[in-house]
Amino acid sequence: MQFLKDIKYTLHVAFHPFDGFWDLKYENKGKLRVALAILLGVTVMMILKRQYSGYVVNFNYPLDLNSINELKYIVFPFLLWCVANWSLTTLMDGEGKFKEIVIATGYAMLPLILLYLPNLLLSNVITLREASFYYLLESVAALWFVWLMFIGTMTVHQYTVMKTIVTMLLTIVVMGVIIFLGLLFFSLIQQIVGFVYTIYQELSLRA
Repeated sequence: MQFLKDIKYTLHVAFHPFDGFWDLKYENKGKLRVALAILLGVTVMMILKRQYSGYVVNFNYPLDLNSINELKYIVFPFLLWCVANWSLTTLMDGEGKFKEIVIATGYAMLPLILLYLPNLLLSNVITLREASFYYLLESVAALWFVWLMFIGTMTVHQYTVMKTIVTMLLTIVVMGVIIFLGLLFFSLIQQIVGFVYTIYQELSLRA
């Protein structure tokens, strides 16, 4: 089945990122549906992690958790990164298309599934003294993810190492700017709606 072959290829990208991301861009081996499937898998994994991690490392109160809220912690930053990176690299002579950025970002998230799943099981059998092993795997997953993001960004846009680092840092800045402008826009809309509603009430009372 082709989809299973595409899923298997994600492991090649994770363990051989230079070859993997090169083939992803120039051999069209990267699939958008697979990238979105990984995004869904990470979202589900984070929900399970927050709800079912062992009490030694889980400081969340299960009754206060809302699975829908995980969308804004995973899906929103994912989309925001892709939009910010595409907007920025368009001005910095980047060769990556928006679809390629989405695919590369999705494939780079695979380590979060590969390591969080065994870590979830580990968290339910370790003691407080052994919690350092849990946090070690957490750190490895994060570093692996950042490493793949770095290689993916460098390959997709055909940047040098230094330009890739600068681009990734600037992308984070652009993400902050987009959030600020978004909040400013919604605040302005809210004030306009409130102003119009106040005028409507005044006219209704005088009528």
